[in-house]
Amino acid sequence: MDWMETLVVVVHVVIAVALVGLVLIQQGKGADAGAAFGGGASQTVFGSQGSGSFLTRLTTILAIVFFVTSFSLAVFAKQRAEVAGEAGIPVVEESKEAAPAEQAAEGDAAPDSGAENGESDLPELE
Repeated sequence: MDWMETLVVVVHVVIAVALVGLVLIQQGKGADAGAAFGGGASQTVFGSQGSGSFLTRLTTILAIVFFVTSFSLAVFAKQRAEVAGEAGIPVVEESKEAAPAEQAAEGDAAPDSGAENGESDLPELE
C-alpha cells in the first residue's frame, strides 16, 4: 500500500470516529418540544430554524470529508484491481477430456452398487 492510500485510510477512520462522537453529543431537534409547553423561553415546538450551531456545521464538514475519502478509497481499489488483472495471472480452463491421472483415479473407484434402483448396501435393521 503506498503512502497516499495509507494516509487516506487513516483520515477516513479518524473522520468516522469523530462523526459518530459528534452525532451522539448533539441534541435532537425534537428535544425542545417539552420546553414549548412548560417554559416561556422556547420560540417554537421544534426549536429555531436559524443558522446551524458550531457542532452542526462541523458535522456537515466531517460528513463531506468522509464521503470524499470513501470515494478516494474506491478509486484506489479500482486501480489496484486493474493492476492485479494485468499481472499476467494465468486463467484455469477446464479441458473437455480428462487428464490421464484423473482417468486412473476414476478406474480405481468402486463399481456402482445399484443404489439408483432403490437397492442399498446397508444392512436391514430388525
